[in-house]
Amino acid sequence: MADPQAPKGQLTLRAELEELLLVAVGAVPGALIRWQVGVHLHDKDVLVNVLGALILGWLAGQPIQARRQLLVGIGFCGSLTTFSSWMVNSVGFLAAGDWASALGLIGLTLGLGLGAAALGFALGRALKGSAPSD
Repeated sequence: MADPQAPKGQLTLRAELEELLLVAVGAVPGALIRWQVGVHLHDKDVLVNVLGALILGWLAGQPIQARRQLLVGIGFCGSLTTFSSWMVNSVGFLAAGDWASALGLIGLTLGLGLGAAALGFALGRALKGSAPSD
C-alpha cells in the first residue's frame, strides 16, 4: 500500500494509519473469540491455537495480499492465538511435577497445530483461484 508520492519503500502517514486500522479491525474479533472460548471452555489454548494455525495455513496458501495479511494474519490470528499462555500452562504443569500433562499439552498442540496448518495451506492452494483480490 505504498503511496506514489512517498519515497520508494516508505509509507505515508495515511497509508500507515490504514494499515494500523486493518490490524486493529482484525484484532478485535480475534480477541473477543479468544475471550469467549476461555469463558466457556476450560482448556482454551489448544482450540484457539489450532484454529489460528488452520486460518494462517489457509492464508499462506493464498496469493500474498498485504491487506488480507494485516487484517487476518496479524490482526485476527495474532489476537486469537496464544503462544505465551500455552507455554505458561506447560510450565505450570512442569512446576507441579505433572510431566505427562505438560508433554501431552505440548504434543497435542504441536501435532494438531501442524495438521491444521497443513490442511489450511492445502485448502488455500485449492481455493486460490476463487479468492478476491485486495
